[in-house]
Amino acid sequence: MLMSRFEMWLGWGEDLSFFYNDAYIPTLGSKHPAALGLPMAQVWKEVFEDVKDRITSVMRDGVATWDEQLLLFLERNGYPEETYHTFSYSPLIGDTGSVEGLMCVVREETDRVISERRIKQLNDLAAALLKAQGRSDVTDAVRVNFGRESRDFPFADLILFDLPGSPYPASGDAARWPIAAIEQGEKQTVIALDGFGEDFPTGVWQIPPRDALILAVEQPGETQAVGALVLGLNPYRVLDDATRDFASLIAVQIAGALATIDAVSAQRRDRDRLWSLSQDLMLVCDFDGIIRSVNPSATRLLGWQEDEIIGKVLADLVHPEDVGGTAREVEKLSQGITTLSFENRYRCRDGSYRLLDWNAVPDAGRIHAVARDITQERQLARDRERIWAISPIVKVVATTQGIISAVNPSWTKVLGWAQAETVGRNILEFVAEEQDAAQKRLARLAQPDAAVVESQSVFRAQDGSHHRFAWTTVPEGGMLYLFGRDITAETEAAAALAATEDALRQSQKMEAVGQLTGGIAHDFNNLLAGILGNLELLELRIAQGRLEAIGRHIETAQGAAKRAAALTQRLLAFSRRQTLDPTPVDVNRLVSGLEDLIRRTVGRSVEIEVVGSGGLWMTLVDRYQLENALLNLCINARDAMPDGGRLTIETANKWFDDRMARERELPPGQYVSLCVSDTGTGMTPDVIARAFDPFFTTKPLGEGTGLGLSMIYGFVRQSGGQVRIYSEVGAGTTMCLYLPRYMGAGVEAEQYFKPTHIDPGGHGETILVIDDEASVRSLIVDVLTDGGYHVIEAADGPTGLKVLESDLRIDLLITDVGLPGGMNGRQVADAGRVYRPELKILFITGYAENAVIGNGLLGQGMHVITKPFGIDAIASKVRDMIDEADKSGRSIAPGDQA
Repeated sequence: MLMSRFEMWLGWGEDLSFFYNDAYIPTLGSKHPAALGLPMAQVWKEVFEDVKDRITSVMRDGVATWDEQLLLFLERNGYPEETYHTFSYSPLIGDTGSVEGLMCVVREETDRVISERRIKQLNDLAAALLKAQGRSDVTDAVRVNFGRESRDFPFADLILFDLPGSPYPASGDAARWPIAAIEQGEKQTVIALDGFGEDFPTGVWQIPPRDALILAVEQPGETQAVGALVLGLNPYRVLDDATRDFASLIAVQIAGALATIDAVSAQRRDRDRLWSLSQDLMLVCDFDGIIRSVNPSATRLLGWQEDEIIGKVLADLVHPEDVGGTAREVEKLSQGITTLSFENRYRCRDGSYRLLDWNAVPDAGRIHAVARDITQERQLARDRERIWAISPIVKVVATTQGIISAVNPSWTKVLGWAQAETVGRNILEFVAEEQDAAQKRLARLAQPDAAVVESQSVFRAQDGSHHRFAWTTVPEGGMLYLFGRDITAETEAAAALAATEDALRQSQKMEAVGQLTGGIAHDFNNLLAGILGNLELLELRIAQGRLEAIGRHIETAQGAAKRAAALTQRLLAFSRRQTLDPTPVDVNRLVSGLEDLIRRTVGRSVEIEVVGSGGLWMTLVDRYQLENALLNLCINARDAMPDGGRLTIETANKWFDDRMARERELPPGQYVSLCVSDTGTGMTPDVIARAFDPFFTTKPLGEGTGLGLSMIYGFVRQSGGQVRIYSEVGAGTTMCLYLPRYMGAGVEAEQYFKPTHIDPGGHGETILVIDDEASVRSLIVDVLTDGGYHVIEAADGPTGLKVLESDLRIDLLITDVGLPGGMNGRQVADAGRVYRPELKILFITGYAENAVIGNGLLGQGMHVITKPFGIDAIASKVRDMIDEADKSGRSIAPGDQA
């Protein structure tokens, strides 16, 4: 016995003196070693009454006993303890042949019994929780489970918290238990029950639990407990780690069940919300087509109330033409085949029909279907197809490489190419002009970041004709969508309109010139009389030999000629056929110089007052353009006062801050203002708003082109200024020109000839003079020769060009603009610069043709002098240009060119 690994003890003699082996020591606990030799009834006095009958049976009758997992409350550690033992009592026969003792072979199975029952309890709880549909079901499952198995935990109480944002209310008696620590994050806590003053359930035991374990119920992934589980502790077991782990598993099971229920509830809420809020029609029907439920969209889409539609057969609501197809689709669903995108028409309550697109699945003998209303979508598709078909705009769909995939009928209507002749071909094949530009645009459109492109292209029609299109090309989804408008007729009309506008502009100029004719003719006749009379007197005095009076007659004739030249310059400027030439201008002097002309133009019925500001700043503008503008404004003012009135011309310095400049749409800064005011009829706000529009006029038909103010506006804006109108109906109008202050040190160019004086400034430089007018050419040659220059003459362009192509040194070319022989002066100059890139050029002209000069602007190293000119003026101009060439240090012989 002593060497056996089985637990054994024996009792010998009448008192059953207690002897045991080492394997039995753990069962004795604190009774070892004092139990050795003591009577068995004394060693196990707490359970002796439980086994007394078994001992009597063995000792008296010699019959062995057997017990399996017998519950015994041993006090081996100072307190009654729940234990389970499997054991047998066997009689021991003494020398006398009678029973003198008993042998007990025992196996303590406390741990096994408790583990098995705990596993069973966990399984039973899991099964119960699996059936739970709501949180109350979880609470009920816990109550029932612990009512059936109360040995480990005589009672259980589940408290669920009312958490912020949770859709669930609190449950359980939270006030009964001290759960603040759990709410603040504690996982477990043990409380004593003796201070509660109430009788707690005892379960299967005879005494109530002394303590309770409170655990946090935590859902996976959550940081805050959703509840607390209160477990009464077994009064016959100590709270060890195994018990804590068992309790934690129970809490985890409960938390998992709650999480599952919450998730299912959330899904159910989402499903219900989707069912209620979905814009699509949802219904459930059986395989007989009887509708069992519908969502609220049935009312929104079809007009039927829920109680009106439930119980109806699908065929009652489907369009008669769609009944057969719908029945076949229901049959397929009954066979387990899912429906994807089935369309039919459903009857609305008002008798109309809506086109619905259905998706449906069979499930548990029912059909669950969702329908999308595509009535409007299909109508829009039909509308798009109709627009595609009837639109006058040419529409093309192509790849980013230009391969055409579709064209609308307008393509064929405009260009004649049928769709079969077009699709599959590259759009560039139809481009008649500017192929390279079209190809570059196509390449740009193929880039990932390509944007919408506006362009124009000429396309070739099937009959060989050409059509100009204004295209809008939209890159989208790897394709190009082109929208083209045939602007052939529009372009031709625009060209014709441009020609007409040009003619109208010239007509307007001539109209203005005509208005000036009276005053100018009077002045010009006086000047011609002075010139002719003095020339006749000069001839007479020479014949008489009276040479002392010659100088006075010459001076008088020259003065008259110079004043005639000034009048001519004004006429040229007014017709805008003079080269653009912005120079520093004193506006006060300009107004003063034009005052007499303005008085004659507006007539005696209009009183003129000129108010010039003292210390007026200079401005940089084309003087003749400004004269033109002032004359136009004065003529308009006169026309606004048909019965006469007062016309005021006023100049001033203006300094605009940010606010004032913003009001006038100008940069802040200093400006010179020139204002023309009248006391005429005035202008309405509508007229003021359109006053600068080309061709807008308030004058009767045939009395104005409507271009005057628009041309003034364009000139002033190009000069960096602004025009503003201030007017009141019946009170008059003020037109103000605001021109930027000129901050340079330049001096205003003199507009009249200076006294004749030639300074010899030449040093043998060679000048080529080309002019078909012999008298003018001879005059220039004489002046230049007297000035110390070497001069070469040519009467036409080709002759002059031969000189330029030679090896002769040419320091300056002077050429008339209008030349015979097939080459004008500008063409000769351009051809000459091919051989002599640095050649200085002086143009002579009665007026500088815009087409020749280059839209009125001269190139580098080019200057112009206008006929008539004084000999001192051309001598001074030549000297300045020669000096400029000398300062640059550049050689101008062909062989010296870089």
